[in-house]
Formats: sequence, C-alpha cells, structure tokens
Amino acid sequence: MKKFITCLLALFLMAGLAACASSAAITSEPEKKGGRYPERQIELVVPFAAGGGVDLAARAVAEYLSKEWGKPVIVVNKTGGGGIVGARYALSEAKPDGYTALMNNNSSTTMYEAGTNRPVLRLKDHMLAARVAESPLVYAVRADAPWKDLRELTEWVKENPENLSWASVGPAGFSSFGVEEWLSTAGIDYKKTRMVSSEGASDSAAKVAGGHVLLAVHNAGEVYSLVQAGKLKVLAVQDGKRSPLYPDVPTTEELGFHGLTVKWWTGISLPAGTPEAIVKKWEAAVAKMEKDKGFIRQLEKIYLQPSYLPSAEFKRSAERELDWYAELAEETGIRK
Repeated sequence: MKKFITCLLALFLMAGLAACASSAAITSEPEKKGGRYPERQIELVVPFAAGGGVDLAARAVAEYLSKEWGKPVIVVNKTGGGGIVGARYALSEAKPDGYTALMNNNSSTTMYEAGTNRPVLRLKDHMLAARVAESPLVYAVRADAPWKDLRELTEWVKENPENLSWASVGPAGFSSFGVEEWLSTAGIDYKKTRMVSSEGASDSAAKVAGGHVLLAVHNAGEVYSLVQAGKLKVLAVQDGKRSPLYPDVPTTEELGFHGLTVKWWTGISLPAGTPEAIVKKWEAAVAKMEKDKGFIRQLEKIYLQPSYLPSAEFKRSAERELDWYAELAEETGIRK
C-alpha cells in the first residue's frame, strides 16, 4: 500500500510539473511574440540636436505613448554624422527587442544612403514601423536680406554661386538635397556653393540669423519662431499650396520652379529583426495616436502635419524616395 501511495504521489508530482512547464511555455509565447510588450522603459532616440522638428515630434510621440502604454518613453538625443551616430546606436547597437526605437527622417534614411558611397546603414536596416508627420520645405534667409523671394535669390546665385553658403547636418542631409534639387532645376552647379555643417535645424537657423550662413533650408515649422521674432524671412514654400504659417509667401510652383519634390517627414524605425508583433504594436499605436485630438494639437504647436503611413506603405514610399534621391545624387555629384 505504501508503495502504491508513493507511486501515486510521484505521478501527481510529475503531472503537476508537466502542467507548470506547459503553462510557462504558453505564457512565454506571447512574450516572444511581443504580446506583453512593453514591460519597461523605452528609449526613443533622436539623432539630431534638441529643438528641431524630429526632436519636437519625438517628444510629442513619447508623451502620448507613455500614457497609452503605461510605461515611460524617454527621448534621448544622440547627434553626429548627419544623424548616423544616433541611427547606428538605435538600429545596430541596440537589441531588436522594441526597447530602443529611432525617430528617423529623410536625412537618416533615404538621403543618407543615396548620398553615401559606402553607407554604414541602409534602408533595409530600418524596420519602418510607421510614418508620423511631414512638413513642406522652406527657404529662409536673414530678415534684412535684399531678396524678396526665391526667384530673386536664384538670379543672384547664378551670378555669384561661390557666395552662396547654406547650412546642413551633412553633405547627404535634408537641407543638402533640398538645395541641390533647387539649384539643379535652376541650372546652377551646387559644387560651386558652400555647405556649412550644423547639428540640426535649430543650429542652422541660428547660424543664418546670426549672419554666419546665408541660407537655411528646413521644414516650415523649424524656422517659424525666428521668422516671428523678426530674425529670418521665408522666400518660398516648396509645396503646391501656400502654408498657413506663411500665407503671404509664394510657393515654388508660383515662382516658376516646377518638379521640386523634397519634403520633410519623420517616423519610427526599429532594428531589423524586431519581432513582427512589436512592429505591429508601434504601427497600431501611431495609427491611434494620429486620431487623438490632444496629439494633433501637439503637432499643431510644432507646426507639423500628421501623415500616418502603416509599415508596408511607409516602406514602399521610402523605397521610391530612395530611387529618386540616388538618381539626384548621381546627377549632381553629391555622393561621397
């Protein structure tokens, strides 16, 4: 009888252990697929200086997601290399577990790859989760500059290309491609002009306002505060319609510059290899976020327009953009 009871207890113990193991496997599976994500703090990396459009958008995203997910989303600025130092940190050095994400934009994705002979990051290294916001490009100079619009500046540059200085985070940055597309359309050799390195839009705008650089090419909101302060003026808005920020400023189309396509955007990248379920959580969260009135008000405060694209569409859009920028880089000699 004792042997029988002992065997019976052993069987119950084995069954219990098997049930625990099965339960652990079941509960670990959602974790493996991202079902319990996030369980701790998330680092949202901005590869540019504080105060620019990417940084301000990231802070609005972090505020919303911290409340939505109940876990802190912390913005970390890691500058350098035209945005590539921060991008590499987020996409190459961090684990693909969803706890380090990149607030990217053209400069750290399509423009960087198109303008670099041996890029250390390629579009394939970005798991593009969702596009968040966009803004038209604007051309800004000091408020006391002699040109009333971009057409007048262009005529001056044709005669004095070596005197045109413009600020950019790097030779393959957003400003660079904006300047190069404009100059190419006008028949001006951009290599005769001079790029001045900056840490980001806020730094570029300050350099122009201070008289150290002649031209800043950034998104519409990034120069707005200095325009309002009487330090800068906008010569043109690169869009099919006038900007509500600058209703008296003509568009590039109005001024006769046709086919200019460079437009600023920002979105979320995760490291390649991030579980699909985590990518989908970011995608769904951004989709929900862009219907939230509070978040929309936050974007309005930083002069950006919501422009949500889900992961697959975001990827296709970026691939098309990369093809065009690669062609432009080849034509103008921007690729280094």
